Amino acid sequence: MKRVSSSAFSRLFLRMANFEFPHQTNFYSGKVRDVYSIGNNLLVMIASNRISAFDVILPRPIPYKGQVLNEIAAWMLNATKDICPNWLLSTPAPAASIGKRCEPFKIEMVVRGNLTGHAWRTYSSGLRKLCGVTLPEGLKENNFFPSPIITPSTKASEGHDEDISKEAIIAQGLASADEWATLEKYSLALFERGKQIAAKRGLILVDTKYEFGKIGNQIVLMDEIHTPDSSRYFYADGFEERQIKGERQKQLSKEFVREWLIANNFMGKEGQTVPTMSDEWIETISNRYIELYENIIGEKFVPKPMSDDEMYAKIIEGLKAVG
Repeated sequence: MKRVSSSAFSRLFLRMANFEFPHQTNFYSGKVRDVYSIGNNLLVMIASNRISAFDVILPRPIPYKGQVLNEIAAWMLNATKDICPNWLLSTPAPAASIGKRCEPFKIEMVVRGNLTGHAWRTYSSGLRKLCGVTLPEGLKENNFFPSPIITPSTKASEGHDEDISKEAIIAQGLASADEWATLEKYSLALFERGKQIAAKRGLILVDTKYEFGKIGNQIVLMDEIHTPDSSRYFYADGFEERQIKGERQKQLSKEFVREWLIANNFMGKEGQTVPTMSDEWIETISNRYIELYENIIGEKFVPKPMSDDEMYAKIIEGLKAVG
């Protein structure tokens, strides 16, 4: 892949907060996505090339990451719309989506099929409960759980998301008991569909998160699903052999970025400094995102660079099309 210059990296990083759309009522810039409220009922969501880890936006963007995330999310939303309604209406540009505005639940539904990542760090510390869920004894890192578990977290507008139990969610009014039952049903069904899709491509969907909101009384799936930012995948081929030998699993996710940060003494804690990200490392991360796209979608990734003016025009066309 052609390397992008430092000045071009800066432009890619900074360009995302410059749009003003007709009837725009609000703007929010998240860790990765920029969200524009249009009137009372629509959102424009632009997936930037920013990358975050440990709830910190890293100082350099990743080429084509926004397009990868947006196109995978759109593909997956269309592949799961029979399970539950979702927010997406159209994708007018490679990194942009238009959808229905929802009132979000302030929780993330984290579904885990395997003991890895945060769950493994909790387990290896000796704890056997995570978000109120009792974890079985005798598991090794990356082992499958007997059945997928849900370990929710709060959705923090600033700072770190926090683990929370089903009981605390209901007690704090973040969701009613009936709403929780629906969120749980949708999350497990979406995870099962994600596993089936991944299996056809020789992958294991290890864990993921879903975000939901409401339109009136209807619960709707929001944001991205089954992307490398929201999910972790292992390669199925050789999985059992690697487990038996105690070897690291070959994976497609951004966990390798977290592992690199940890190895360089950064976990988002106060006083820590993000290590320098070289051009070679940025290119490696970009290639890993593209690798996941091609594996999960089963098609060659086609980079579609687009200027600000071109993206703006495409989004305006998209907004006119959805009314």
